[in-house]
Amino acid sequence: MTRIDDVARLAGVSTATVSRALRGLPTVTEATRLRVLDAAARLGYIASPSASRLAGGKTRAVAVVVPRITRWFFSTVVEAAEDTLQQAGYDLLLYNLGGRENARQRMLHTANLHQRVDALMLVATPLHRSDFAAISALKMPGVTVSSGTGVPGWPSVRIDDVAAARTATNHLLGLGHRRIAHISGSSTDELAFTTHLDRRRGYQEALQAAGLTPDPALDVESDFTLGGGGRATAELLRRDPLPTAIFAACDEMALGAIAALRQAGLRVPADVSVIGVDDHDVARVVGLTTVAQPAAEQGRLAARTLLGPLTGAAAREPADASVILPTRLVLRESTAPPRETG
Repeated sequence: MTRIDDVARLAGVSTATVSRALRGLPTVTEATRLRVLDAAARLGYIASPSASRLAGGKTRAVAVVVPRITRWFFSTVVEAAEDTLQQAGYDLLLYNLGGRENARQRMLHTANLHQRVDALMLVATPLHRSDFAAISALKMPGVTVSSGTGVPGWPSVRIDDVAAARTATNHLLGLGHRRIAHISGSSTDELAFTTHLDRRRGYQEALQAAGLTPDPALDVESDFTLGGGGRATAELLRRDPLPTAIFAACDEMALGAIAALRQAGLRVPADVSVIGVDDHDVARVVGLTTVAQPAAEQGRLAARTLLGPLTGAAAREPADASVILPTRLVLRESTAPPRETG
């Protein structure tokens, strides 16, 4: 059986160079890469990923943890992170918690991550104080994405969710709306992360700054899905008087709200305006006004943050730096002045 050191001898390079060349890493010149590929072809050598990783003492894999991969934001972050990692020769090992607390506990405390990956990315994954010891024991680089609960010593990548919610609510206030409802995530969710709490706070702060008292009857919890948005809106339709506008904590909820309003015979925005947060791929199609967040950029930036310590590149930011990416208001057709002031 042909071995990697046979290829190295024929190509006149080290086994480490053979490994890097066969993985397509940019640290190998094109001439050397071609020489290694020619030697491997002549000898009929097929690289064993596991063997080369063990030889280097590294797995060349990064664990990415998400609460639910079916959500648009999480899948977008993962896809962008994977693309960035693969370009650098790293694999992504996905841990989809599926909304289960026991899965989160098992992943952090009994999954033997130190034997499987070289780094850890936690995407909107809620943490408890008792988790920090387990994370510290891993002794590996890490980064959090879109999380209000940081890990001591780790960098973070996120947006300012409070500010995003203020932007959305202020847009509705600027149009003349005063009876503004809010639909958001559920506090009873097993893996409830802080995003919905921050966006609720931004909504309330904007109302209070405008001299309005937030009405608990107009603040309905559900879950961050189309169905959740529909159910929350159905609950709002039982209020009297109806809200003239709805701020949904994410675009998926906003899309569900629009569907529920139309099913009830109401027009958007003539009867009720709707705004979300995200700039979901479908938002442009349905004309949803939203506060856009750079989901893919958060994934790419988080991956690049991890690649620094993994590849030995000099860090541009302190190890525990927090990067807050900007959001922007995207005006479309789902918001307009209320009828009584229009």
